[in-house]
Amino acid sequence: MNYQLVPMDKSHLSQVAAIERECFSHPWSEALLEQELYNDTISLVVAEGEDGTVLGYGEVRAILDEGTLEKIAVAPAYRRQGVAEAILSAYIRFGQAHLAFLTLEVRESNSPAIALYEKLGFQVVGRRKNYYRELNEDALLMTVEFGDHA
Repeated sequence: MNYQLVPMDKSHLSQVAAIERECFSHPWSEALLEQELYNDTISLVVAEGEDGTVLGYGEVRAILDEGTLEKIAVAPAYRRQGVAEAILSAYIRFGQAHLAFLTLEVRESNSPAIALYEKLGFQVVGRRKNYYRELNEDALLMTVEFGDHA
C-alpha cells in the first residue's frame, strides 16, 4: 500500500471527521478539528493514499519541550498495515530532535495500541483511574524520553 505522511489541511477534514466517528465513542466534530489546524502548539498529520484517501491521522501537542500524543487513529480498512506506526514514528523523530519526552494515555484494554507503543519505546509510567468514564476503564499513562532539549 502506497501512502505518504503530509500535514493535515482543510481538504482532509471531512475524511478525518469520518475516521473520528468510526474510531471514538466521543468523536470531535469537523469544526473542532478545523480549529486545531490553527493552533500553534498542535501538529496534525495524515497518511494519505495515492488517490487522496485519508488512511489515518495523528495529533501531537507540543509545549516547550513536552509533547503529548492527543490522537492517533486509522480507518478500520487500513489497520494492521503499518499506518499508525508510520505516523507515530514521525512524531518520535520530531521528539528526538525537539522534545524531552512524549506522553500519551491509552485504554488499559487496548492491547494492540499498547503493543505498538511499547515496540516504539514507550513505557508505562502511571495509571489514570476511571479515565474513560463511559467505559468504566482506567488509562495507562505511557511516555518515551528523548533527553533534555530545553
